Amino acid sequence: MGEFLSATLEFPTVLFTFLLVLVIAYWLIVLFGGTDTEALDGLDGGAAGGFGGFLGSVGLGGVPATVGLSVLVLVAWFVSLAGSTVIDGVLLRLAVLVVALVVAWLMTRLLVVPLRRLFPATSGESRAAFVGRTCVVRTGTVTETFGQAEVTAADGSSAIVQVRQTGADTFTAGSSAVIYEYDQHGEFFWIVPTPGQRELS
Repeated sequence: MGEFLSATLEFPTVLFTFLLVLVIAYWLIVLFGGTDTEALDGLDGGAAGGFGGFLGSVGLGGVPATVGLSVLVLVAWFVSLAGSTVIDGVLLRLAVLVVALVVAWLMTRLLVVPLRRLFPATSGESRAAFVGRTCVVRTGTVTETFGQAEVTAADGSSAIVQVRQTGADTFTAGSSAVIYEYDQHGEFFWIVPTPGQRELS
């Protein structure tokens, strides 16, 4: 165990270890509903200079920036850890860093292809088509400022969308809800529990 921890803190793995810790912490916080993802999801915006735009320019677009970045960091960390355990020397470890980045890019590019089906690109008009549909909450809670849910479109495709509630209803991961309005300015949906879900609450 001590050797493993030591390896994770050696160059170049330590660069990705720090990022991996941030990625894990981020997803744990999101899972338990302790933060709003909009600030990071905003990186996916249409601004060419945004981080989401950068990922798209290198073939990693089509999924939220947080998802693409998480996969990239995880793969780079694993490759650099494997390489640094069998290779010694500064120059060789610099080579491991380059290889880790290249392999991570290639693997992430392959993995985002099937993931894109879970995050279809939607315009404001097509998002409005979700109004009236049932969705499933994917975060630990939904408040006036935070929440995500999965909704299925008429064509069978699904999307993860930002959701909010105005009342004091209790939502947990897996709760069913009905989308009743789309806020175009905030780019999120207002939801209420389904009749069956309200009875369970």
